[in-house]
Amino acid sequence: MSETRWWWIRHAPVRDHGGRIYGQNDLAADCADIELFQALATALPKEALWLTTPLTRTHQTAQALFAAGAPAPAELRQEPAFLEQHFGDWQGLTYAELADLRNGQDHRFWHAPATETPPGGESFAAVVERVAGAMERIGQAEAGRHIVVVAHGGSIRAALAHALGIEPERALGFAVDNCSLTRLDHFAPEGAWRVGTVNRLLHLPGRQG
Repeated sequence: MSETRWWWIRHAPVRDHGGRIYGQNDLAADCADIELFQALATALPKEALWLTTPLTRTHQTAQALFAAGAPAPAELRQEPAFLEQHFGDWQGLTYAELADLRNGQDHRFWHAPATETPPGGESFAAVVERVAGAMERIGQAEAGRHIVVVAHGGSIRAALAHALGIEPERALGFAVDNCSLTRLDHFAPEGAWRVGTVNRLLHLPGRQG
């Protein structure tokens, strides 16, 4: 039996987003909290494959982890399939402006229901499909390894939806905080998934997730 461990980290907080929906807009992250990165670095495996998305905030978070003592890989790969949801014309809007566009409709956890596609963008359900496809592709190629992914709240929720086999709408209910750790273990050839931890915040005293 082969076990592949996926270590998902949400990027550090975004600087200067002004309370606006940023989605796939390329904004910088605030990586000034050294103790935060040191705490997270101690939990990460050695000799892992590291992946980021093409957005700056995930690269900055990975580099801050390496500077804090996380085992640095020989290569840091990019995986576009793990990008945040593209909110199309909604990117750059405030939540109030989005509510006006949607005739005052609100969502408990997200910007809109999982199946709703923003103009010029993609639905969260579509994010689940692309993240699931990449997890299967990479998991087969790198079976038995540790895989560390620095990604986004939406793509980590999508990974949980895939691993648990739940509807995209239900996955929107997961909290995924900045610099939190979520671990998903895959067992081959059975194809079974085990959830090791979700939204673990190692930098908060007494918080084990």
